[in-house]
Amino acid sequence: MKIQPICLLFLLLIGIIGCSQQTSTFENKTKIGIMLSDVGLGDQSFSDSAFYGLEQARDQLGILFDYRELAEVGDYETGLKELIMQGNDLVIGLGYMMVEELEKVAQEYPEQQFVIVDGDIDLPNVMNVNFKEQEGSFLIGAIAGLKTNTDTVGFIGGEDTPLIRKFLSGFKQGVAATNPDAEVLERFAGSFGNDKLGEDIAFELIVEGADYLYPAAGFTGTGVIKKAQEMGAYSFGVDSDQYYLGEETVVSSMMKNIDVAMYRLASDLVENGHLPNEDLLLGLDDNGVGIAPVRVISMTKSEKDRIEELTNDIISGSIAIRE
Repeated sequence: MKIQPICLLFLLLIGIIGCSQQTSTFENKTKIGIMLSDVGLGDQSFSDSAFYGLEQARDQLGILFDYRELAEVGDYETGLKELIMQGNDLVIGLGYMMVEELEKVAQEYPEQQFVIVDGDIDLPNVMNVNFKEQEGSFLIGAIAGLKTNTDTVGFIGGEDTPLIRKFLSGFKQGVAATNPDAEVLERFAGSFGNDKLGEDIAFELIVEGADYLYPAAGFTGTGVIKKAQEMGAYSFGVDSDQYYLGEETVVSSMMKNIDVAMYRLASDLVENGHLPNEDLLLGLDDNGVGIAPVRVISMTKSEKDRIEELTNDIISGSIAIRE
């Protein structure tokens, strides 16, 4: 059977219209680009949480997103500029380590909207997103203080920076709130990407008597959790619920809800076409930080009530936690 020329023309027009509609739909979608933190995907905390939040925004809000990792682009500036060249409506820099590069790029592209997570840049086209890590860390410390049998607990930071000091400060204040006699041993690994180093530091602290370990150290912290499980000590996760990394050791995790922040940014962008003028600071009261369910150990009713009381006091402002 032969198709008449008029039929061929009709089919061609339908195809052109269909492709035009698909292209138009694609172009009208909100597009977000993110430059991930130094370890990138697979860190099982910071970058993975941000990626999950953008996946949710894609599935529920219909955005498009792309990402760059340091290992593939060589430096943050290159990755940020590649995301700009893609035509993303918003470019996000994930982590304080790229503040300098993002500030430079933002000055070069004043019409581009940027977000820096865990940083402060004073430019009209950059929104700063930060968290009250000390609040969630306080609750982790309070649990450690209540449950330690040795009156010695440990903290492992990835690098000695003001940001990681916020985790340490909150943790120490939480321990002191429930167990003033307990000692907090502290170490800084100097790296967020070395799980073997995390294992070594965990071993040292456990030998020194620490029976609860709190790492704020990215992938280095996964080594801490592994060694704690091997040696029969307890540990805590960070940034996301890391119970699955050590189901015999991870008591709870300090939830730094990067995914919540990413979804919130995407939602604002979809609804308004731009971000709010004010910076974002997220704490316990708006689900920016929190703690995962307590597992592995048992807690008495009075201990649970104490943690709930401390949580409410932080939210109400009755307890002010130093950074």
